[in-house]
Amino acid sequence: MSKILICDDEQEILDITRLILEDSGHEVLAVINSSNVNMLVETEQPDILLIDLWMPGLSGDQVVRQLRKNEQLKQIPIVVISASKDGKEIAYAAGADDFLEKPYDLDALIDIVEKQLA
Repeated sequence: MSKILICDDEQEILDITRLILEDSGHEVLAVINSSNVNMLVETEQPDILLIDLWMPGLSGDQVVRQLRKNEQLKQIPIVVISASKDGKEIAYAAGADDFLEKPYDLDALIDIVEKQLA
């Protein structure tokens, strides 16, 4: 069973994403505050991180940049999720492994997670 950490500032998106991924057989940790992501990644050692791009406090690209500087954590696949038209470019420039556009199809979510876990 893979452990997935999700960070989004919208509780509804966290809840739906958690349900879909748990139904697919994954353990899911959901966090609404992006300031807690680095600590959770260190303590929980998820197999993959899904993170929203635009959030209050630390933005998703700031979190990705911080994680990519950490030798112990930089191998964790990171998928950035955003509705922003510039989101894909920002995500890849920060060091994300993949990008998922909001609103996303649930099958696309599962596909991208499975691809990054493979």
